[in-house]
Amino acid sequence: MGKIHEIVFDCDKPSKLAGFWVDLLDGYAIRAYDEAEIARLAALGLTPETDPTVMVDGPGPSICFQNVEGRRYDNNRVHFDIEVGDRAATVDRLREAGAETVRVLPTYTVMRDPEGNQFCLVDISEAMAA
Repeated sequence: MGKIHEIVFDCDKPSKLAGFWVDLLDGYAIRAYDEAEIARLAALGLTPETDPTVMVDGPGPSICFQNVEGRRYDNNRVHFDIEVGDRAATVDRLREAGAETVRVLPTYTVMRDPEGNQFCLVDISEAMAA
């Protein structure tokens, strides 16, 4: 079984949309940028305001706002990242239940539920090792 790791919004302007949701949700705030992260962004010619991935933390699951320009009709613009203990076994179990594997990456697997809604499976131990 898995648990919600984070909720992910594909959006055009992550910083702006994150601010909208922070204003709406009690107890949520944009994750603070430390000096190392600000330096990393600067090396890429970015600032926290132009960061292509903005994280919001609060009392429930973290919310990730990631830049995906333009409307995407091939998948849902909001999806769950589900934390699982054994990604390969979970993929097999979900495929037997009618899910479809979209793509497999080193730290997560993109899948579609039986009605076509995308979600990602994340094995935190694999993600931390990457």
